[in-house]
Amino acid sequence: MYDLEKRMFELCDKEYAAFQCKLTPTIDAETVLGIRVPVLRNLAKEFRKESECEAFLESLPHRYYDENMFHSILLCDVKNYERAIEYVDSFLPYIDNWAVCDTLSPKVFKKHRPQLIEKIMEWTKSDKVYTCRFGIKMLMAHFLDEDFKPEYLKIPEAVKSDEYYVKMMVAWYFATALAKQWDATIPYIEENKLDIWTHNKTIQKARESYRITADQKEYLKTLRR
Repeated sequence: MYDLEKRMFELCDKEYAAFQCKLTPTIDAETVLGIRVPVLRNLAKEFRKESECEAFLESLPHRYYDENMFHSILLCDVKNYERAIEYVDSFLPYIDNWAVCDTLSPKVFKKHRPQLIEKIMEWTKSDKVYTCRFGIKMLMAHFLDEDFKPEYLKIPEAVKSDEYYVKMMVAWYFATALAKQWDATIPYIEENKLDIWTHNKTIQKARESYRITADQKEYLKTLRR
């Protein structure tokens, strides 16, 4: 029988745990073992073959932050789209920090974008911080390139939240959209469609991007509020 908790304790790093707590201030330090992400990924390769893997994915909530990170990593490689959605929907209510949220990105989603956009619209309407953040992140990951439609920009625009980790993701989304879909996105900045904080954070992040031209950066500077 595979003892996952014992294996995780063997891999913990107290110095890294202290560092991780500084990056993710919303989590309880007592729940952080300090297992580095590359180590968790290697452990996932090992654990996926075990019969206990499915039981772990269905045993929520987890006790440790590292278990939640591990859960996200395991879900990235679920092959069946419908199963992946079931797992994600079960897991999202238990996510309580940006790191676990942003690690979660099932690869199978890119093969099912017509169905995925419907789920994204559902997730972004959630009042749960990290469910909403996850939805915006998936929109950014899958719908700013060949499957982009200008109307998709209205999805994050419609998100009204005072939560820092939601607003930061909206800003990250629009900064990325400026880099990839400038002509469709710039009116959202020119016409002040975002709240002031998100508007200015979008400009800041866009001007830090190497994908934005020097001329575009100078123009964005004039649009600060």
